[in-house]
Amino acid sequence: QVQLVESGGGLVQAGGSLRLSCVASGRIFSINLMGWYRQAPGKQRELVASITSAGSTNYADSVKGRFTISRDNAKNTAYLQMNSLKPEDTAVYYCNAFLRPITTIPVHSNYWGQGTQVTVSS
Repeated sequence: QVQLVESGGGLVQAGGSLRLSCVASGRIFSINLMGWYRQAPGKQRELVASITSAGSTNYADSVKGRFTISRDNAKNTAYLQMNSLKPEDTAVYYCNAFLRPITTIPVHSNYWGQGTQVTVSS
C-alpha cells in the first residue's frame, strides 16, 4: 500500500515563508512525477508545481519566482519552498505522485496525499 503524507503547512503573514514536505511510503518501485496542487475554498484544484525524477520542473505562472519545488529521490520526498507568500496563496495544498507500486502488474498510477492547510494573513 502506498501513502503520501504532507507536512509543513500553517499560518503565516504576507511576505513570509513556509516549506512543505511530502513523503511517499510503501511498496514503491519508482516515482516518475511528483507535484503540488492547491485548492482554495470555492475554487478548482490547480497545479502549483511539478518535478520529474530527472529534476525538470514546471510552475504555475502565479508562483514563478516565489516557489521552488525540489525532491530527494533516495527518500521518495518532495519539497515546496514558498517565499513571499500572498493572501491569495491561502489553500489546502496536496501532494501528488505518479508512481509505479511494487505489484504483479507494472502500471503507473496517480496517488494523492490528504492535504495540508496553508493560510496567509494580510
